[in-house]
Amino acid sequence: MSMKTKKSFSYWQWRVIICSMIGYSMFYFVRKNFSFAMPVLSAQYGITNTDFGIILSLVGIIYGVSKFLNGFIGDRFNARWHMVIGLSACVLLNFLFGWSDKISTMLTGQTDGPDFVGTMVLVMGILLVLNNIFQGCGFPPCNRLMNHWVPPKELATKMSIWNTSHSIGAGILAVLCGYIVSRTGDWRLCFWIPGIIAAAGILFVIITLRDTPKSVGLPELPDTKTELDDNDTSAAYKAFVKKKVFLNPVIWVLAITDLFVYVVRFAVLDWGPTFLGKMAVPLSPQLAGWTIGIFEIAGCAGMLCAGWISDHVFAGKAHRVCVIEMILVAICLVVLQLLPPTASPILVLCILALAGFFLYGPQALLGVTASKNATKKAASAAVGLIGLMSYVSVLITGAGLGWFSDHFGWDYLFLLMAGFAVLGGILCAFLWNIKDDGYIHDEA
Repeated sequence: MSMKTKKSFSYWQWRVIICSMIGYSMFYFVRKNFSFAMPVLSAQYGITNTDFGIILSLVGIIYGVSKFLNGFIGDRFNARWHMVIGLSACVLLNFLFGWSDKISTMLTGQTDGPDFVGTMVLVMGILLVLNNIFQGCGFPPCNRLMNHWVPPKELATKMSIWNTSHSIGAGILAVLCGYIVSRTGDWRLCFWIPGIIAAAGILFVIITLRDTPKSVGLPELPDTKTELDDNDTSAAYKAFVKKKVFLNPVIWVLAITDLFVYVVRFAVLDWGPTFLGKMAVPLSPQLAGWTIGIFEIAGCAGMLCAGWISDHVFAGKAHRVCVIEMILVAICLVVLQLLPPTASPILVLCILALAGFFLYGPQALLGVTASKNATKKAASAAVGLIGLMSYVSVLITGAGLGWFSDHFGWDYLFLLMAGFAVLGGILCAFLWNIKDDGYIHDEA
């Protein structure tokens, strides 16, 4: 590349990274808002936690499947328009959700009573399922963009930066919806106001985002040659995905390792406030909440550090960082389990934050390793498969940990989670000596 071309490429690379981060954070505005409306809906209409639980379990599975299927679309479709279509549908469905009580009245002719509430729950469930189908259009196109714009040797660092968009979107939404509920008490505004912001996000994506370097007249990344460069037909792509994803043992090892990562993560996020209040060093509900928040913040910092270390210390071998960090997560969890009752609650907070720091590195880097191994031509399909496996963890952290706590209490929970972390580290260690990526490299 000439100096002028390099400068232009660098500009577009960072523009794509930053604008796709903003675009993806908008998906959170129209996905995670339901949780903030739930208490108001329960108080106003008497909707039970069982109803909410069924809806949340269903939409979680739907989202995982949609993310998996959209991975195949993401590898072949223009990333900008893929995001625009998905986000537009989610915005529309969120506005409809704000009228779910009116829709229930239209269907039942009632404004209260069991039939009205039952129909309203059904309407909400249908709208949330549809919403999560289109939510699957968020991450796959972004993963495509990152793999087309960022060289494999830099992918861990820059993908870790990009991954903070999850926390940015969720954090801003939490503040916004918390303010809406506390000030107005109107659950509808939890869907309409974020929906308006996300609608502006659609225009932002259309104006600022572009697809591959080729779409703006720039050369493709060097050293990213694949078999599809000479034959990019649909049949060739299917054969390529079969080879690079479904019959690739590396991808399956990464997917199962990611399952263990998410078991530990969701166990802390979903059950954390409960078991932190019942462990040997019991925490107050307020301090337990702060601990979970700091766990997330430390995780973001750990993600950024892990990406930098992967590229600058381990020469892009992100999977090696994952092995080390999973073992460190296990050590932190064992230490938490063994703390005496006289230990300071602040010490509990610090150790759990350290566990989050180490855990969020593998969460980001396993996808990076999969993308590099599957190449930019099948990166979204590979990450889609891993994403599907990660949501299987809900079965373990939900019903599984609920059963475990009922039969054994919370005394051994951290040891159980440490065991999952060790299993993930051992499994990932089998990949220690794999090649850096799956591209075709000309021999010198």
